[in-house]
Amino acid sequence: MKIKQYQECSAGDEQVCSSNSAVKVLVVDCYDSFTYNLCQQTGSLGAEPVVLKNDTSIEELEEIDFERILLSPGPGKPEDSMLCLDVLEKYHKSVPILGICLGHQAIVHFFGGKVVRTNRPVHGMASEIIHNSSGIFSDVKSPFKAARYHSLAVFEETLPDCLSVTARSADDGTVMAVSHKNYPVFGLQFHPESIITESGDKIIENFLRTGSVL
Repeated sequence: MKIKQYQECSAGDEQVCSSNSAVKVLVVDCYDSFTYNLCQQTGSLGAEPVVLKNDTSIEELEEIDFERILLSPGPGKPEDSMLCLDVLEKYHKSVPILGICLGHQAIVHFFGGKVVRTNRPVHGMASEIIHNSSGIFSDVKSPFKAARYHSLAVFEETLPDCLSVTARSADDGTVMAVSHKNYPVFGLQFHPESIITESGDKIIENFLRTGSVL
C-alpha cells in the first residue's frame, strides 16, 4: 500500500479536494447498513471511498492505495472486529483513522481500554453531545444533537493514557468521542452519517482534512 500525502484544502473550497486530487478513503465494512451512508457522505465531500469487508485479510490492502481509513459501525464486540484490529495494528502510526460506533470501540479495545454493556441500550436516540471544539470538532457547535445506536460503551476508568476523551453525551455522560494524543486516530460512539446528527458532514470533513503523520 502506498501512503500518499496531500495538502489540506483551503477553508473556502466547496469540497474537501478537487476531483483530480480526491482523498482516497478505505472503509472497513463491519457488515452494517450504515456503511453505505458513510460512503455516500464521504463521496459527497469529494473523497473516494473504497470498501472492504472486515473479514478481508490484511494482506489484500497491499494492492490498494488509500490515505484515510474509516472503521464502520456494526454488530458484535470490538475484540471480534477482525480487520479493524489488524488495520489499527499496522497503520495507526501512519494513516489517519476514524472509527464509528463499533469502530470507535475497536480503537479503545486496541489501545487497552475496556468496552462494557450499558445499563440502557440506545437505538435511534438523539442525544446532546458536548465536545472540546478541537480536532475533528473544530467549528462544530457545542452541544449538538447526534444519533446513537449502541448497547456497549467505553468504560472510562479503563481508558489508557494515550487516549483523550473529546466528547460526552449531555444526558448520561457516556464517552462519545476519543482521540489519540500522538497519532491522528479518532473514535466516535455516535453516528455522524445519520440524518439525525447535526454537523455530521462537518465532522467527517474535518477528519478528511487531517494531515498525514508521514
